[in-house]
Amino acid sequence: MRKIIFLLLISLTAFTVNAQTSKELVGKWQLVKLTKKGKEKSLQDVYKTDQVFQVFTDDGKFQGIVGDKTAKGRWKLSKDNDVLTITVDLIPVKFQIDYFDKGKRIITHEQLGTLEYKKVK
Repeated sequence: MRKIIFLLLISLTAFTVNAQTSKELVGKWQLVKLTKKGKEKSLQDVYKTDQVFQVFTDDGKFQGIVGDKTAKGRWKLSKDNDVLTITVDLIPVKFQIDYFDKGKRIITHEQLGTLEYKKVK
């Protein structure tokens, strides 16, 4: 259960609009905003840190970082680039891609809410 919760916490990703591809997704992304049920949540309150990252490599590997905790897995985009699936410990989590460009990404998950990331590397 703890792994599922951790996966959901670090699995904050998905976008579309400009039909970006996996090439633009590769890199390190920092979570900058979390909105759930229309209300912005404090990253510090939710994650006990504001250091929440997702790292995507071009070989399909994924790393979720929350403070000093790390989870590794795999990622893939749907053929139409509107769903991002992140799999950690054999548990796939799908995110709807709301917006995605080379420096900003907004994704939505039914339980997690809407997550906004900025690219840092």
